[in-house]
Amino acid sequence: MKDGQRMKKRKRLIEILFFLAVMALSFYTVFHGQDIRQIWEELKKLSAFSICAAIVTALFFVSAEGIMIFYLLRALGGKSGILRCISYSFIGFFYSGITPSATGGQPMQLYYLKKDGNSLADSSVVLMVVALIYKFVLVVWGILMLLFWHGPLKSYLGRYFGLYLLGLALNAGLVAILLGVMLWPEGMKGMIRGVESLLVFFRLLKPSEERKEKVSRFVGGYQNAIGFLIAHKGKVCFVAAFTCLQRASVFVLTYIIYRGFHLEGTGMLAIMFLQASVYIAVDMLPVPGAQGITELMYRSVFLPVFTQRYMMPSLYVTRGISFYFLLLVSLVVIGGNWVFRNTGFSEGRKRKE
Repeated sequence: MKDGQRMKKRKRLIEILFFLAVMALSFYTVFHGQDIRQIWEELKKLSAFSICAAIVTALFFVSAEGIMIFYLLRALGGKSGILRCISYSFIGFFYSGITPSATGGQPMQLYYLKKDGNSLADSSVVLMVVALIYKFVLVVWGILMLLFWHGPLKSYLGRYFGLYLLGLALNAGLVAILLGVMLWPEGMKGMIRGVESLLVFFRLLKPSEERKEKVSRFVGGYQNAIGFLIAHKGKVCFVAAFTCLQRASVFVLTYIIYRGFHLEGTGMLAIMFLQASVYIAVDMLPVPGAQGITELMYRSVFLPVFTQRYMMPSLYVTRGISFYFLLLVSLVVIGGNWVFRNTGFSEGRKRKE
């Protein structure tokens, strides 16, 4: 047990160091060679209202996931209130942001859900449904842009159009796998084990019984999720509609900043589509928070929109609020959770109840 805890701590330390290294490299890439004084002069022209609106929009983006967790958890008789569920969302955002391909968010959310007395099975189903619908909405958004906005999309993205297609394909593939696990569990289990055996044969993986057990638990969890989807169609439709609103909120944030600089000429939908294309392209990349590539792609895609004068100021504000600010807020939430659990507040509340 001690060895396992030591390995987890070592892995967590490596993830944090990797995140900080990527962040330092991203900051160097973004700030290197820039006239900071001139950029500051342009930033001072940004309206205070747009900054406040962008902050509220960003906070809503993360909080919306917590609202959906609460909504679905309540349907299963969960114990956590809406504020606790929103805190799970910020916790998930933080750990997703510092781990490659956002792999650390859900396990930590599940840990806190279980810690608060919620059923492990119910919590797993809720998080699986939220994650599946989140990815599904992103894929639908991406496909609709590709079909009905293909010309402008290809023109704006330029050399990044291939990365967009790759990101869309990876997200669509993940959704297909998750749906396959739900609808055809035994077949998917056999397919995953077949791929694992092939990788073991070529010595890319070591044989592991523990890995096989994880695959079985993974498939079993999604089998439970399909039962929930069938039994709660109305609730699932509500979550899907709310997820569309959630996704739109983070895309419209860029337009808020655009108007905050008193710029005109590009419509709200066009800016939202461009921001969505950046998200889709980098969403599955194995880099914590998609740092570096997000900034580089933003600079290229939004140059015709913001022009050279406002390009870097808009990047600093948009990326700063939509990622780094939210990461800091999430860290504060995690600290608040630690204080709540380790200073007697939690026990005192339980006694009152």
